[in-house]
Amino acid sequence: MTDPISDMLTRIRNAGMSRRSSVTVPHSKIKVTIAQILKDEGFVRDVSVVRSGAHKGIKLFLIYKDKTQSAITGLERVSKPSLRIYAGRGEVPRVYGGIGTAIVSTSKGVMTGRQAWKEKIGGEVLCIIW
Repeated sequence: MTDPISDMLTRIRNAGMSRRSSVTVPHSKIKVTIAQILKDEGFVRDVSVVRSGAHKGIKLFLIYKDKTQSAITGLERVSKPSLRIYAGRGEVPRVYGGIGTAIVSTSKGVMTGRQAWKEKIGGEVLCIIW
């Protein structure tokens, strides 16, 4: 697998479209941080680290507004392994006027675009979610 973050976002997108209550993705530190940000921003209900055999995974419990509409309308990978996208301290993107969230990898760790803007730091724009 060349892009594990993109794989995680695709699994979440597919689980939302098929109306699953939860989705499990392979474990890594950056994915746990992204999943925690999704929980803090209100896109997923809960996040837990699970172990199945010799492998660890991250289980995300999805939120639905109705029985038909997921709280996650869209996910988009911005920076890819083939083309990295960096934003300066004043260039961190706002997603749909603040309705969505940009997830940025900075020198102080992975954080939302709002947090990076408040701390006046830039970094690699990993993905946007709305």
